[in-house]
Amino acid sequence: MRKLLFAAVAGASLLVALGAGSIALADGNGSSNARAKLNGYNEVTSVSTVAQGEFRARINKQAKTIDYTLTYSGIEGGTAFMAHIHFAQEHTNGGISAWLCGASTTPPTVCPPTGGTVTGTIEESDVLGPADRGIEPPTAMEELIRAIQAGATYANVHSTRWGGGEIRGQIRGGGGDDDDDD
Repeated sequence: MRKLLFAAVAGASLLVALGAGSIALADGNGSSNARAKLNGYNEVTSVSTVAQGEFRARINKQAKTIDYTLTYSGIEGGTAFMAHIHFAQEHTNGGISAWLCGASTTPPTVCPPTGGTVTGTIEESDVLGPADRGIEPPTAMEELIRAIQAGATYANVHSTRWGGGEIRGQIRGGGGDDDDDD
């Protein structure tokens, strides 16, 4: 009986130790993933377009950077001229937090006219706010990262026909999916 009890306690201890190690490995470098699927139906107000896209990010909390890839295709509304991350919950328009492509990116990165891929890194100095909503120096990057992980940001691509945005998707932390993409 004692051997059985010892084996059970030892086994449970091993499982706890392995579980703690897995958690430490998953978060050891302070990095996480986020993504969004973009379409016209997610815009406020919705846009009927065949355009679609995907935003993927790798967030590094320690380095205070966000490496991103934005891919989109089928822009119907003329040409894409800017794309960025906004701070706002689903079904609400929000303020710009960081540029992905367009004239205000540093260095200037032209958005592919009707489709393509844009990659880059958002650094603390690239986070614009919105200050009137609480994302402001000196903790702007940490606040943006928390907002992304809470699902309170979205990526969108603006076209010349739909200046308010042709495609949009709510960014989900942890590699999650956009609820409205099916």
